[in-house]
Amino acid sequence: MQYLHLSRVAFLIYTSPMPIVRFPALMKFYVDNQIEFPVAGNTVTELLDNLIARYPTLKPHLFESSGNLRRHFNIFVNGEHIRELGGLDTALKGDDKVILMVSAAGG
Repeated sequence: MQYLHLSRVAFLIYTSPMPIVRFPALMKFYVDNQIEFPVAGNTVTELLDNLIARYPTLKPHLFESSGNLRRHFNIFVNGEHIRELGGLDTALKGDDKVILMVSAAGG
C-alpha cells in the first residue's frame, strides 16, 4: 500500500491485488452498473465495509437494521459458502473471488 497526499487529504492506493467481487445482476444499479470489480479487504467483513463505504445505498439491501447480514444474502469465497469457512471473519487474499448472491424463493 502507498499513501498519496493531495493538500490535506490522504488517499490510500492499493498496489497489491484485491479480491474480486461478483455482484448480483439484479442489484448492479447500486454499484454503478458493475457486475464484477475489485474491493479491498483482508476479511469478508472488511470487504463489505469497504463496499458500503464506496456505495452507501447498498447498506439497507445487505444489512438488517440490527447490523446483521440479511438472511437472503449468501456469500461465497472461491466457490465455498462462508458459513463453511470462517463466516464474516473469513480471511481473503488478493486472488480470491467473492460472490454475493441473493437467494430466490417462491413457488
